[in-house]
Amino acid sequence: QLQASGGGVVQPGGSLRLACRASGSIFGINSMGWFRQGSGPDREFVAAISWSTISTFYRDSVKGRFTISRINAKNTVYLQMNSLKPEDTAVYYCAAKYTRAGTVLSDYTYWGQGTQVTVSS
Repeated sequence: QLQASGGGVVQPGGSLRLACRASGSIFGINSMGWFRQGSGPDREFVAAISWSTISTFYRDSVKGRFTISRINAKNTVYLQMNSLKPEDTAVYYCAAKYTRAGTVLSDYTYWGQGTQVTVSS
């Protein structure tokens, strides 16, 4: 199971940190990622990290503003979001898979419940 937390309401330019913890029932995952779904129908890739190599990937619109990190011992991945913009408003989902980090939604095996991020003045 994946449990996400840390969403909320923030003004433009503000910061939030999301966390996602993988429960003990999930073993051997190799990477975790964050996706988001705004007002449109599609869930889009945001960031991903490899558990072993610490390789990271970001969508272009969040590069330099968002940072993904993980603590292996806690089976937890974080998404630090700075300089937030209204267009970052979405439900953010964490996901995990057994293969290397990537951007393709359908490659991910496990999904968290989503946490709402609202950026508004």
